[in-house]
Amino acid sequence: MSDDTETKLSAARTRLILDKPFLGALVLRMPMKPADPKWCRTIGTDARAFYYNPDYIDSLSVDQTQFALAHEALHCALSHFARREHRDRRRWDIACDLAINPLLIREGMTAPPGALYDIGFEGMMAEEIYPNIKEDTQEETHDEHLYGNDSDNRNDASQQTDGGDGDEGDEEGGGGGSGGEAQHGMAPPESMSEAEKEQLSIQWRQRLAGAAQQAMQAGKLGGNLRRLVDHLLQPQLPWRMLLARYMTASSRDDYSYMRPSRREGIAIFPTLRSSQVDVLVVLDTSGSIRASEMREFVSEIDAIKGQMRARIALHACDYELAEGGPWVYEPWEEFSLPQDILGGGGTRFTPVFKWVEATAINPDLLVYFTDAEGEFPQQEPAFPVIWLVKGRAEVPWGQRIQLN
Repeated sequence: MSDDTETKLSAARTRLILDKPFLGALVLRMPMKPADPKWCRTIGTDARAFYYNPDYIDSLSVDQTQFALAHEALHCALSHFARREHRDRRRWDIACDLAINPLLIREGMTAPPGALYDIGFEGMMAEEIYPNIKEDTQEETHDEHLYGNDSDNRNDASQQTDGGDGDEGDEEGGGGGSGGEAQHGMAPPESMSEAEKEQLSIQWRQRLAGAAQQAMQAGKLGGNLRRLVDHLLQPQLPWRMLLARYMTASSRDDYSYMRPSRREGIAIFPTLRSSQVDVLVVLDTSGSIRASEMREFVSEIDAIKGQMRARIALHACDYELAEGGPWVYEPWEEFSLPQDILGGGGTRFTPVFKWVEATAINPDLLVYFTDAEGEFPQQEPAFPVIWLVKGRAEVPWGQRIQLN
């Protein structure tokens, strides 16, 4: 590795610290380590360090190197290494890059050749992008995501590095490595345990909060990044848990002095009784919510409903209320998705609330499953409203629960 490579990396990092302190503070948390081209074509991270192929860095401009550093830092700060869960690794990696790169481009940064970008995914989280990545996609990320713990190419590369020809490492020179490092770069990083992923995720979350605070104090945190930080630093309770909490809270248990059906002595003691809860559930059928997601949501409502005496009225709405609604389910009936729900137009929320007002019903709770992109009523209703939101749009009133 030449001195010019180190100089370029240092210059790029310094510019980030001065011009974009939020990203610069995150980059400072990553030790920069040269990598063997056998397992690192370009750049990469395992959430512990920034790995780079010196030849690749030499091919970039300083502006593109800034992008490369910030790109890997955001993979770490957004905990992409801990959020994949059951998803296919390759498609997840692509989704993560498609979530990060538009952010950096909107910040005025210069992407290196091969960086994935689709304006249609701008402002979306990796979890939202992932379902749109085809299983047979030919796209590839421009960097290496080195935090997987399943069988992957890195294991093969490790075997090549460990058992390969030692002469190749000596020819490159200049790496300054020690211990297990070859002169032309380090050995591949080892996979992480789930416990280590969890610990690193907590550490990067703290670093994200600290970097954002410093940048805001300096007045240098852009609107897009600020919204992202606000979203990520919200309490991350699972949406199912939050929904269950609000629904059961509406089903208030109280003591009653009503005479029981059978007299048991002269005295009448207070008994704990649960009153029936009337819940209005509304599905956004404008086309932004997939049928499979609606079925999952309805299934979750049914599971919660089984733990309380809830009478469910289901309605659907895109630009206007769906024909055939509402569909009513008594407490003892299974709550399921009707077959004849249609939609696909624009999104307005006003028809639902006008319908509630016109019918003079007063639900104990309204749950609206939507992407929150549409026309809201100007006035908040008297009954509680929960918006279960897919995406990052805000709501003007009511309780917002993040679906993703």
